[in-house]
Amino acid sequence: MMSKTLRHDLPLHSILVILGVLTFYPLVFTLFTSFKDNSQFFSTFWGPAFPLRWGNYADAWQQLYPVLVNTVFVGVVSAFGIVFLASLAAYVFARHNFPGRDAFFYAILALLMIPGVLTLIPLFLLVKDLGMLNTYQVLILPYIAGGQAFAIFVLRSFIASQPEEIFESARIDGANEFTIYQRIAVPMAKPILGTLAILALLNTWNDYIWPSVTLRNPDLWTISLKLVSFSSQWASLQQYGPMFAGYVIASIPLLILFMFTMRLFIEGLASGAIKA
Repeated sequence: MMSKTLRHDLPLHSILVILGVLTFYPLVFTLFTSFKDNSQFFSTFWGPAFPLRWGNYADAWQQLYPVLVNTVFVGVVSAFGIVFLASLAAYVFARHNFPGRDAFFYAILALLMIPGVLTLIPLFLLVKDLGMLNTYQVLILPYIAGGQAFAIFVLRSFIASQPEEIFESARIDGANEFTIYQRIAVPMAKPILGTLAILALLNTWNDYIWPSVTLRNPDLWTISLKLVSFSSQWASLQQYGPMFAGYVIASIPLLILFMFTMRLFIEGLASGAIKA
């Protein structure tokens, strides 16, 4: 006879199972479809089909490889710029008193309350006047600048929460401020720095609006821009296998990133939640 606890939990478990299927099946469907040709797509729409069409991945890779290189380059440089500059600023805000320190910090926090879309047109006009359209700089510099406010807030809160005695001991031993930053502050904040770098890479990978208004040269496109034209091209030919293979290829770098950095990511989120 079914216990009262099991009967009580059964509806909740059923809902969780349904939500899990609804969440993960689109991913499974994408993987299944990426191995189909056109006839298999319509004859076995929901499930897998054999033989597997590995040529879909060759067709997709040929078009996506250049933009994957562009996206990785822009993402890595942007992430490094964000964590380097933000960690320097956060260390200064956390460990040094100077006139207007709090006012500057609160001004930076205020930037978090401004929707990014409000700055889209002014920023576009600025980079246009600077002659930066259709360059890597038009992506990298705004990404670095746009990621500073949140990164400084999190890092400053973390560094400020550390015991002052650690930093004073280093000064007594003759360490200068950059040495203290490099040898003490950065290693202590490594999980948070890693988390911020991962978030910056995700933002670069998924951003569509800014590249779409600043890049006209296809040789500089990022993955989000290319996937739109890529999908339209294959959908117009009713070749859905290569289209879905492209989606899988675009997802693989992020999956690999999370596989190797999941522990660091979780530690960073926990540290940021506790210290901030």
